[in-house]
Amino acid sequence: MEVIEIFQELLKFKSITPDDDGAMNYIDMFMDDFSAEFVEVSGVKNLILTKKFGSGAHLCFAGHIDVVPAGEGWDSDPFEPELKDGFIYARGAQDMKSGVAAFLCACKDATKFDGTLSVILTSDEEGDGVFGTFEALKYLKEKDRLPDFAIVAEPTCEKIMGDSLKVGRRGSINGVVVVKGVQGHAAYPQKCINPAHQVASVLADFAGFNLDSGSKYFEESKIVITDIRGGMEVTNVTPGSIKIMFNVRNSDQTSYEDVKKYTEHIFHGFDFVLNLKQSSKPFLTSENSKIVTSLSDSIYKVCGIKPALSTAGGTSDARYFAAFGIPVVEFGVVNDRIHAADERVNVDEVQRLYEVFLNLIQTF
Repeated sequence: MEVIEIFQELLKFKSITPDDDGAMNYIDMFMDDFSAEFVEVSGVKNLILTKKFGSGAHLCFAGHIDVVPAGEGWDSDPFEPELKDGFIYARGAQDMKSGVAAFLCACKDATKFDGTLSVILTSDEEGDGVFGTFEALKYLKEKDRLPDFAIVAEPTCEKIMGDSLKVGRRGSINGVVVVKGVQGHAAYPQKCINPAHQVASVLADFAGFNLDSGSKYFEESKIVITDIRGGMEVTNVTPGSIKIMFNVRNSDQTSYEDVKKYTEHIFHGFDFVLNLKQSSKPFLTSENSKIVTSLSDSIYKVCGIKPALSTAGGTSDARYFAAFGIPVVEFGVVNDRIHAADERVNVDEVQRLYEVFLNLIQTF
């Protein structure tokens, strides 16, 4: 069970973003039959591994070696993997050193492939993510070596191994609205302009509003308020301004301009300032794409289940592959304890993930 042994070794690295803690060098030595290139940007280390078998397609496996801080409440040392009742407990067990171990071992064990296999690893996914996978892909584009297809081994399954394959992700738009008023004494409301009262009159048409009806693979683009604050935390002074923070995980049916237009419509007539930023855009890989159909077949062969195609969840580095026009999917172990205390993964899931990836390589 080499994949489990490699997995446990990876878990011992205290690779908290953006420090890889030596994991990249360990991987470089392990993957000794692949050529290695290190791309370092602003203190972030990225590793590209490549092996050319033939003249066919270039298939890339991608992921991150960095993890979030362990936090409190663990029953064991989060950086000393513990095997108990068929589970391995450690920070990064699900997110996503299981996926990294699985595709590293699958690529290493591949004896034939009619094309090029590559791996992109970063230590900057759990942070801002701006100096990681994007920079590695930019480097490959400059050398005219971008992959034809990509798999990001994030934990994607919902309840059982093989039940979900991500073929896209929603975008993410963050907004801040500041409604300005005139502060004053609560006993003389006629002498004030109370932005809290103004906001109250329109909040029902803003909070939780669906900007579209969704589509085949995307849920509705909903305005989700994440924070409201204003005033001086006293009972006799009206606030001078109210700040509303919100997020929209937008589908392919709603754009940045749509969010901006609707927000400005809601707060029209008030003295307000809107700050809107799109941190990622939605993307979708066609269900008929070779990477989707081939990986679905491998999942069915190994796990005995046909995966549902999904776009649920937050953002991931898959968005960068999509931005470079590369058909990309995500597949990994069950996601039920990522970022939590006592993060764990079923040993059998890791083994089957390795088998899925190896089958994909052999049949692609």
